[in-house]
Amino acid sequence: MTKNLHERVIATDSALALLASLQELHGPLLLFQSGGNNDGNSPLCYTLGEFCAGSADVYLGNLQGTPFYVGHEQFEYWKHAQLIIDVADCLHPSNSLESACGKRFLTRSLLLSDDESQLQEQSNFTDSAISANRA
Repeated sequence: MTKNLHERVIATDSALALLASLQELHGPLLLFQSGGNNDGNSPLCYTLGEFCAGSADVYLGNLQGTPFYVGHEQFEYWKHAQLIIDVADCLHPSNSLESACGKRFLTRSLLLSDDESQLQEQSNFTDSAISANRA
């Protein structure tokens, strides 16, 4: 996996494989990272239409055709980082689709340097540009 500064969110091969499997079972999906106390650093996976991102939520990009959103407060925390979605074993059931497979998505972050952050912002990936490009 290479660091592509033009993408705010990327995924490991394991995460992409799990997404593909879930898409086959459930159809189009949506990933949402709220940053709340209940889900920690795990994005929640829903069937498209089961969860509606709010007007303050920030669209970060697509992973294999799956839109990825974060809550605005979480975006403020991570706006100078690239998010890397990975997979781990699930110890506790959750409302997220992948927990039925004994897995959970996990968010890791790669802090960008000041120069990398500037390049990312110059590539139209500022908060307002992302919100304007909502899926």
